[in-house]
Amino acid sequence: MTLYDDAVLVLKEYGDQAELRDLYLDHLAAHPDGMYKPCGAGHLTSSALVVDPARGRVLLTLHKKLGMWLQMGGHCEPGDATVEAAALREATEESGVTGLTLLPGGPVRLDRHPIPAPCHWHLDVQYAALAPAGAVEQISEESLDLRWFAYEEVAGVADTSVVRLLENTLARL
Repeated sequence: MTLYDDAVLVLKEYGDQAELRDLYLDHLAAHPDGMYKPCGAGHLTSSALVVDPARGRVLLTLHKKLGMWLQMGGHCEPGDATVEAAALREATEESGVTGLTLLPGGPVRLDRHPIPAPCHWHLDVQYAALAPAGAVEQISEESLDLRWFAYEEVAGVADTSVVRLLENTLARL
């Protein structure tokens, strides 16, 4: 199974956000290259909100290019076997935390957002990653900073998409 095939299967099984899910599926049907950054019409990305339920907190990255506190995530790569694997890879690379595991049940949320030219859209498939006890973060070259925030602090530092991702994650926990 290719990454493209996996994405289509994951999206077809995703039970929420029907209109947005169908938009993702239509995009992939029209753009067989829609899994990767070179697709100028937009491409799927994969991300994960790193959560530490035992301590009631999330780990956010201060994105180097955007200057915003966001979940870990980014572009799918040819070596990614699944969208889920891409999310876990991105979360591990950007957080420096080893031993992350994705919350069972597939994506927590979808988020489509505009990006600067030459591309037009990120079609993000969002997961939640559980941090192991004693998790130690390490800033990557893609971040200006990494910081743990209590659940109730997130709305004060992050945009609506991160707040919704946290809400959906907490509902799933």
